[in-house]
Amino acid sequence: MQKCLKIIRKRNKRLNNTYMLKQVKKLLWWLLAGTSGGLSRGKIIDVISKKPMNANEIADELHLDYKTVRHHLDVLRKNNLITTMGSGYGKMYFPSEILEDNMKYFYEIWDEIGKNKKKDENNEVKK
Repeated sequence: MQKCLKIIRKRNKRLNNTYMLKQVKKLLWWLLAGTSGGLSRGKIIDVISKKPMNANEIADELHLDYKTVRHHLDVLRKNNLITTMGSGYGKMYFPSEILEDNMKYFYEIWDEIGKNKKKDENNEVKK
């Protein structure tokens, strides 16, 4: 009986992990490709995954308006993709554990979006 319970728990844990991976992937698709501002959110994730920064540093790095960056940071934080340390002006933004565990999905989606963007730009140049 104990052995059966261990097997069932192990199986359920694997199923829960698989379910979570699928949900995170769906969330990333929605936030990056399914909503306006997805490209800005993707750029923010890409930048802070390389080096944690505060909102002002992110805005300077990406040449985006500070308030726009703050909005996207709030969206990413509410969806548990980033986390913070500190407070006020010096608050630093980091990828969350959930995002770190799923960075391969982020880059998979990011690459797909980038290819589509290049294709759209090439079509506009031809017109």
